[in-house]
Amino acid sequence: MPTPSFSRAKWSIAALFCFLGFQYGTWVSRLPALKTRLDLGAGEVGLLLMACGAGAAAAFPLVAVLMRRLGSRTLSLASALALIVVLAALSVVPNYPLALLAVCADGVAVGCLNVAMNAQGAALESSYDRTAMSQLHATFSAGLLTAALLTSGVTSLTQSVPAHFAVAGAVLLLLPVCARRGLLPDAPAPTETASTKTDGQRTRRWSLPSGLTLLMGAAMTFGTITEGAMNDWSTLYLKDTVKASSTVAPLGIAVVSATMLLARACADRWRDRWGDGPVVRAGSALAAVGLGLALLTGGVPATLLGFACVGLGAAAITPCVYVAAAERGSDALSLVAAMGTTGLLAGPALIGFVATAGGLTLGMATVAASALAVTATAIWIPWNIRRSPERDPLPTTPDHKDVTTLR
Repeated sequence: MPTPSFSRAKWSIAALFCFLGFQYGTWVSRLPALKTRLDLGAGEVGLLLMACGAGAAAAFPLVAVLMRRLGSRTLSLASALALIVVLAALSVVPNYPLALLAVCADGVAVGCLNVAMNAQGAALESSYDRTAMSQLHATFSAGLLTAALLTSGVTSLTQSVPAHFAVAGAVLLLLPVCARRGLLPDAPAPTETASTKTDGQRTRRWSLPSGLTLLMGAAMTFGTITEGAMNDWSTLYLKDTVKASSTVAPLGIAVVSATMLLARACADRWRDRWGDGPVVRAGSALAAVGLGLALLTGGVPATLLGFACVGLGAAAITPCVYVAAAERGSDALSLVAAMGTTGLLAGPALIGFVATAGGLTLGMATVAASALAVTATAIWIPWNIRRSPERDPLPTTPDHKDVTTLR
């Protein structure tokens, strides 16, 4: 397969990130309609959301095997098609148990696509010696926004969930079809037999994760706890603790989302200039200190400023950790991604437990502590040293090297 140019590969991989955001945003935006059609209570809706996260977290062993067998390119396309099928199934499920099964399957496919597309993104940076991961993650947010806009447009014409999901499915199908030829090819899988030996020892197909991999997983977990908790609790904190009006309270999540999207659009330049490690350490420290000072100060302006610090500071954490994990192989990437999903799933619940015991201010302080934990773990991670374009320009060569995508 011909090696694509950097620009074509970048946009093709970005299409996968946009796909995942669009697919998730589509079905979540119709939860009220699914709730009404299936006659669900609030607890059953919460369990439905938990089933998606649990499926993604539990998919780790399967993802590790599929990455080795299929490679990131094939797994990306296969999991994207599976997510389109799941979306179609969700539009017609007749009862709650089947809805739970469909959403759990959605989580498994999300886990596969999440690892495969981040492996493609890491391989893009490695093969072309150029940063792109933060911008790729920004397109996930763009996919969420596009899904919300489409939902608004379709529901203004019809309340039919099957009609909406049919339109969304057609849009989703276009993304992997257009991306297919621009994705990076997978390296040939090494031939292994029972008698294969390396350095006099029998090659092992599976081994316990290293301490470094677990450290990266911890950084990812604390980072996703910070993101997830801010998305779920910022509005409630503004309303119940800061006593903001019902008009101002929703601005919390808007400030976090907008600043995070802006930072991710710029973060690759920061990574080129200062390196992944300094960006993660400074960003997580900014999130922790900014939110901590906002909690101590109180008031709407200080709180919104603190939330903006979280959005700006946390934006580059997950992209950089994904790159660092991918450099250690597909098994490490799969485990780190699964730990990140666990943090995203468990974080809001953890903050809820803390808030119940000691108040929502203490719960938000836990978010600040989680960001600070990223700073502490990031000190020990061997981040990739990047060339500064201003001080150490690349030699004049074709814009790509031999591509060896992670398997």
